[in-house]
Amino acid sequence: MSDLRELFGDLFDDVDGILLFSPSSSYYERFDDLDEDDPDVILVGPENVHGADAYVELPVQFENASERIEFAIEGAVDEGTVDEGDDLLCAMGLFADDVDSITRVRANPAEGSGIYDLFVNSRAEPDVIRAVFDVAIELGQKGQKGKPVGALFVVGDAGKVMNKSRPLSYNPFEKSHVHVGDPIVRVMLKEFSRLDGAFVISDAGKIVSAYRYLEPAAEGVDIPKGLGTRHMAAGAITRDTNATAIVLSESDGLVRAFKGGELVLEIDPENY
Repeated sequence: MSDLRELFGDLFDDVDGILLFSPSSSYYERFDDLDEDDPDVILVGPENVHGADAYVELPVQFENASERIEFAIEGAVDEGTVDEGDDLLCAMGLFADDVDSITRVRANPAEGSGIYDLFVNSRAEPDVIRAVFDVAIELGQKGQKGKPVGALFVVGDAGKVMNKSRPLSYNPFEKSHVHVGDPIVRVMLKEFSRLDGAFVISDAGKIVSAYRYLEPAAEGVDIPKGLGTRHMAAGAITRDTNATAIVLSESDGLVRAFKGGELVLEIDPENY
């Protein structure tokens, strides 16, 4: 009968790094005595509670394990702790609080989506970015009553955004204190998305306004050819404020994010 090490030995051979997802202190301490020739250990979690030299922030607890791994790898590449082509062991807890599962993957930054930068380096809270992102993705997948729809969400730095925009109609959120992560509110956002104008959302996720016409100057904003006024407005408002803009295109159905006046993310909802 084959030895377990023979069956699974290839999983551990020639590994360049180990991504440890939120390990307990006792589990993390097991790696203290690794030799210099052993793979680098990179801690992944919401905080660097163990004071690791190599660390990737995981600001959102992705329920899907593959999303969690892809996000961590992209972050490790951005942080310079992982190189293109590195073979990595990803150790995480899927069925228990501590590590109980290991996956081997190869880092390929050429396929980086920009999601790490969007979540970690935006002004708005990561959970707020995620909630808005999910609304845009779902709208892109299902549309409005089966028909393609476009939408623009401006997230963060809401005071400046309001000063650089004007109302197109009555603001249904004017005296409310609803949060973008509320499931009922998300249904409302999908319904209101069929009307013109942008949604403005605060750093903490409060929906400040709907139906806003953005008025920043578009001069100097460089967006890819073929994108229309909604994307131009998204680029311009993020250049003039510290907001992040998430756009669902009615024409091609893609979700794009803008920050600092530049396109930083492009995703097909059907493949997400």
